[in-house]
Amino acid sequence: MEMEENFFDAVVIGAGHAGCEAALALSRLGKSVCLTTINLDAIAFLACNPSIGGTAKGHLVCEIDALGGEMGKNADETAIQMRMLNRGKGPAVHSLRAQVDKLEYHARMKRILEEQPNLKIKQVEIAEILTKDNKIIGVRTTQNEIFKCNTVVVATGVYLQSKIIIGEFEKQIGPNGFARAEELSASIEKLGHNLRRFKTGTPARINGLSINFENLEKQDGENNIQSFSFEHGQFNHNISPCYVTYTNLKTHEIIRNNLDRAPLYSGRIKSTGPRYCPSIEDKVVRFPDRERHQIFLEPEALSTHEIYIQGVSTSLPVDVQKKMYHSIEGLENADIMRYAYAIEYDAIDSTTLKASLESKIISGLFFAGQINGTSGYEEAAAQGLIAGINASLKLDEKEPLILGREQSYIGVLIDDLVTKGTNEPYRMMTSRAEFRLILRQDNADERLTKIGKEIGLVSEEKFKKFEKKCEKLEKIRKKTSILLKIDEKLKNLLKKLNENIPTSSIKICDLIKRNNVNIFDIKNEYPDIFDGDSDVLLDIINTEIKYEGYIKQQNDEIEKLKAKENTKIPENIDYNNVKSLRIEAVQKLSKIKPETIGAASRISGVSPADISVLMIYIKALTKNGK
Repeated sequence: MEMEENFFDAVVIGAGHAGCEAALALSRLGKSVCLTTINLDAIAFLACNPSIGGTAKGHLVCEIDALGGEMGKNADETAIQMRMLNRGKGPAVHSLRAQVDKLEYHARMKRILEEQPNLKIKQVEIAEILTKDNKIIGVRTTQNEIFKCNTVVVATGVYLQSKIIIGEFEKQIGPNGFARAEELSASIEKLGHNLRRFKTGTPARINGLSINFENLEKQDGENNIQSFSFEHGQFNHNISPCYVTYTNLKTHEIIRNNLDRAPLYSGRIKSTGPRYCPSIEDKVVRFPDRERHQIFLEPEALSTHEIYIQGVSTSLPVDVQKKMYHSIEGLENADIMRYAYAIEYDAIDSTTLKASLESKIISGLFFAGQINGTSGYEEAAAQGLIAGINASLKLDEKEPLILGREQSYIGVLIDDLVTKGTNEPYRMMTSRAEFRLILRQDNADERLTKIGKEIGLVSEEKFKKFEKKCEKLEKIRKKTSILLKIDEKLKNLLKKLNENIPTSSIKICDLIKRNNVNIFDIKNEYPDIFDGDSDVLLDIINTEIKYEGYIKQQNDEIEKLKAKENTKIPENIDYNNVKSLRIEAVQKLSKIKPETIGAASRISGVSPADISVLMIYIKALTKNGK
């Protein structure tokens, strides 16, 4: 009886954003799951900024939702403000960002997990991953309880041997005072996965009642914009503003005068931190000519006055932190409730993973999230979802889900991790995606919902909503073929928009292709044509028409690349036998073991000439039936 109670199809280690998505995906696909966490209060905890989304990250959240994940819904339901970033740039980089109530975000996700059939949650610490003949057979807790299973997803975030650092002070503990994972690192290394030390950090939290908001720039949310979840329609629930302030020369002077006490520069921190989310002392050193740096004051939750000081992450000593924060406009009398700190933790080399996020060493062992070297909630959740899906497919003895770089930001993220690896915490950015005009967040459902339905994560109800949206989009596309007569109404509109007047009737889509005209100009002048069509859907069609030529160009490039992407490399290939392959290429290919020619071509140190040689060799193997 005891053995039956302790047997699961899968064990997920860690209940952060990766662990939650992995556990939900597995259980929703009918697998029995044990989700383990050192502390139930840390489930889906927003240890750093109280927000979801942002540049490129918003794309990931929309893709997670399109595939049937939970993060987008959870963010929508607990958001207190939503904005679309990069409005002044092209639609490819428009990104949703939500301020969420971090306490409600945790509470709702915990409740979703508790109510999910096939899923049990355990507050335990995993000490060892158990294997036999390089296959998963279970896990052991620090209290020697055994959970037998066939697959394991490791989603430990920043908790492996974590250590917080504030000036000269160090403590072996996890984020926000949660306990760290003491023993699992040794087990992971014993299985053959090498560990490295990475670092991240977080700013102080300040009592909002002690902040002088009077002269600060207020930043409200936007209404009538796309939600993260395609099931929720437009977002109209902005109930809390943020504020903007700046560091100044005095702030920078305080930091410079205390660099000898900054762990980042004194040598106390030896691990690698995130390049694209540097500490304030790093910003001051790296950009000496900058007189100020922007700071966002963001509410942590509606039930508390704690304010998150976005942009001032630091590990400076407490006395220096006080002087530094008090030098900033609006924070002169700030009451610091939680001091800023840096945190070091163990992570694996992600090139030891397959594109499915399964270990190349141990069958049935998957890794997801910050343990793979990424930073950010959204990157973690995306990996967790894919790891959960692929762990389920593994149990069913089916082929894994591998999303291509041309299909999704999730595909770009995972491909980068497993083919290029990372020597610093990896952050998703729009510039990493070659086909970002096609991978917009507004069409994530069009790209991925059918895949989610085929896998079994997208419900019939959600899929019907998706089909209705597609029908509405098609109707709008047909409306843009309507011919408009050259009457006084159209002449006046075009004059107002500084556009030439055509000599004969013109289609709406041809008008929209003009530089100064968009679909909303037409809607305002001809309201009957687009009556009842939402702004979100009109915006999608506007983008399709405006960038039609570029989109076609990217689609053509994708078709050319498919041959490489679909050419499999035999698992047992010995690169030493491939004549004319350079020594560096042999070493890199032997280490990373790419699964396709496309993946091999993206490995640093593998040249186009190497790829040509490899393709000829594989073609010869196939011809000879090997």
